[in-house]
Amino acid sequence: MKIASVYDPSFQPYGRVLAGYDTAALIQAMENIAMPEEGVAYEPSIAALEDCAIFGRLQNHAFGGMPIQLGMCWGHNTKLNCLEYHRDSEINIGASDFILLLAKQEEITDGMLDTAKIQAFRAPAGAVVEVYATSLHYAPCQTEDTGFRAAVVLPKGTNEAKPVFSPVNEEDGWLTAKNKWLLAHPESSEAGQGAYVGLTGENIDIAKDI
Repeated sequence: MKIASVYDPSFQPYGRVLAGYDTAALIQAMENIAMPEEGVAYEPSIAALEDCAIFGRLQNHAFGGMPIQLGMCWGHNTKLNCLEYHRDSEINIGASDFILLLAKQEEITDGMLDTAKIQAFRAPAGAVVEVYATSLHYAPCQTEDTGFRAAVVLPKGTNEAKPVFSPVNEEDGWLTAKNKWLLAHPESSEAGQGAYVGLTGENIDIAKDI
């Protein structure tokens, strides 16, 4: 699979790289958190990361003063498995290089998305990468056998327990957590746990491409 850079013009429909942020202290705090032995871990809010000075700058500048949370997705991953989206941008900052597998929300047709539409982008360590609200994404992929660490910045409350309501439309069935709509591949563990199956085609694995 072709992997482009987040600095390549082909990334522009999906997001952008933000300038003006010092990520050194955040990366150090991320590296102090031990890797899981296998698989991927995610915590939406981590105090040691939110104590870094960049937290306030991201809240005020990138999110215009909206309350945010700063957590991390980290571990070992080379597969797509699912795609999700939010009603707002997400910011990712890697302690090392990582790869994003992305598609566009408008490419969902009749509740399904063909994984042949997915594009891969590599982000260098320390880059502040904004992924637009209309860009479908999921756990980053590693570029080295040692795994990846990616800070995840979202509006406060995202990924907490979803509200309880009676669905009124198809999209309501994709909501798996607060501000998180998810399409699972049938081969994923998420599908096995009852997530909406909305991906057709190959469950992309970039292991041979890195």
